[in-house]
Amino acid sequence: MNKSAVSPLASKYRIFLVDDHPILRQGLALFINREPDLMVCGEADGAASALQAIRSSIPDFVILDISLDGPDGLELLKTLRAKYPSLPVLILSMHDESTYAERALRAGANGYIMKQEATEKVLTAIRQVLRGDVYVSEHLTRRMLQQFVHGSISPRDPVTTLSDRELEVYRLIGAGHGTRQIADELHVSTKTVESYQAHIKEKLSLRNARELVQHAIESSLNEKGA
Repeated sequence: MNKSAVSPLASKYRIFLVDDHPILRQGLALFINREPDLMVCGEADGAASALQAIRSSIPDFVILDISLDGPDGLELLKTLRAKYPSLPVLILSMHDESTYAERALRAGANGYIMKQEATEKVLTAIRQVLRGDVYVSEHLTRRMLQQFVHGSISPRDPVTTLSDRELEVYRLIGAGHGTRQIADELHVSTKTVESYQAHIKEKLSLRNARELVQHAIESSLNEKGA
């Protein structure tokens, strides 16, 4: 994007927001629009509407939440990376970075920041990614360097062993969604969801569906309380 144009608007990076909480989108948009070099060019609350709007608005940058109705942010991220390989994407999420950040980076994200961080850090993350760098917290940077030097660090949270799709199902279970509802949201059969549930139970050493629901809800509550 050419930032030497005469128009003030043309000199600003155009940012698109994808989050299912309208109040958060509005607050973040107000904060970003105060910056002389940044502006919000569009918003969406789900994957389908985001893809359509991004195609028409042609943003320079996307801020994306993981928790969306229907396909989650990781699935949308993979689609964006396939369609727009050079489009920077920053994940802004309530979910613990220890579970989600590394898989988001593997899926093509340019950075990961938790919603609990100060708003000023979001601006820092945006500008760092726009410079061509990757943004993660200092804690995660140290952890990733330690893994690089010493190999995998044990013990690992068993939830981190779930595949992206299994983690998506696990998150929806924690949000109180039943098998049929999950199947409808993910556009798969109930048998497919049941297969994911079986894999999750095996990986987390859970004996039955009741323990799975309890484990997923407790995980969800712990993240919200973090």
